[in-house]
Amino acid sequence: MDNNFKSDSLLEQFLCSAIAFHSAVDLKTMYHELGDEILWNAAKINQLESIIAYKLIGNLGKNNIPHYWIESYNTVHERISAYLKELDRISEILASHGISLVALKNGGIARAIYQVPGCVPMGDLDTLVCRSQFKQAHRVLSENGYTISAPNKLETADVNHGYRTGGSEYRTTLPDGRPLWFELQWRPIAGRWLRPDQEPSADELIERSISVPGSTVRILSPEDNLIHVSLHTAKHSYVRAPGFRLHLDVDRIVNYQHIDWDIFLRRVLALQITVPVYFSLLIPQKIFGTPIPSEIIKMLKPSRWKEAAIKSWLLKAGLFNPHESKFGKISYIVFTGMLYDDLSGLLKGVFPDPNWVKERYGSDSIFLLPYYYLKRLFDLIFRRMST
Repeated sequence: MDNNFKSDSLLEQFLCSAIAFHSAVDLKTMYHELGDEILWNAAKINQLESIIAYKLIGNLGKNNIPHYWIESYNTVHERISAYLKELDRISEILASHGISLVALKNGGIARAIYQVPGCVPMGDLDTLVCRSQFKQAHRVLSENGYTISAPNKLETADVNHGYRTGGSEYRTTLPDGRPLWFELQWRPIAGRWLRPDQEPSADELIERSISVPGSTVRILSPEDNLIHVSLHTAKHSYVRAPGFRLHLDVDRIVNYQHIDWDIFLRRVLALQITVPVYFSLLIPQKIFGTPIPSEIIKMLKPSRWKEAAIKSWLLKAGLFNPHESKFGKISYIVFTGMLYDDLSGLLKGVFPDPNWVKERYGSDSIFLLPYYYLKRLFDLIFRRMST
């Protein structure tokens, strides 16, 4: 992989071309040159089976590829279609209580932007509501088959905790017996390293959100959507699981939605998130050919030393094979620290506003602030390593 993230590996070139919106290569020729077994194994490692299957069916035909490609596509298509049907159902129930529900990330993309469910694999549904309606939405979910749950030992299944920290996760069973994890958020990103003041306000995002025809579901405006998935990609350090598939979100939003780049740029600058967004745009531009204006890339570009350092780390970690170890503990901390626009931003991220800290940890005591700042620092360094 060269200094601009372009791979010289024929296999990696195939993977990128097979899932990108624009593909300038002959996938059929590359498929036969590489061989099915190699491609299938690479697709599984990078969690791309159903997406590549869709392209192979279109380029080679169902009768000319092994059955497991078709089965992988059908399996994901059925599961995501069931998720989206439930999204419509619960959104309509919430709307009857005056609660607007915004589908985030792949849920929003699959429902309204790239409506090919088999090509939008996801493990759960992520949604956004206003904080003022969070507890009411919790009650509605609880009355309609949802149980607040903790997917791992680091999370807390408590609505009051969710109200303080940014959201809660729920589990339900769909009519066909499938389990579904449903995340109800009032913080759009809720990344531990992200400064609270760097997140777009949920109220503003919902006010600017757009309706989905034939549904009560809403999705973020194109500019907000692009910012949101860019921050989510940065939250995963660009290379951690599910890997380079994450960069498809930017590729699809840019290709299928009309972005007002002036509005987008103003919001990115106002939130002081130029560095994380820069790399979230640069990588798909290079590996997928995503049509991001060069002037936008230029306006967001960090200092020469910072760009070189972050690029070096990402190239060493590699965009592929997401379940490999990508960072050591110290290198992860240093890498994440460099994603802040400046030193002032880093310090505010580690030691945010005292009022936010008191609310986050459920205490009004100013005397406990030093303890909670130390606890936050511990959480940032050690809890993040476990997730």
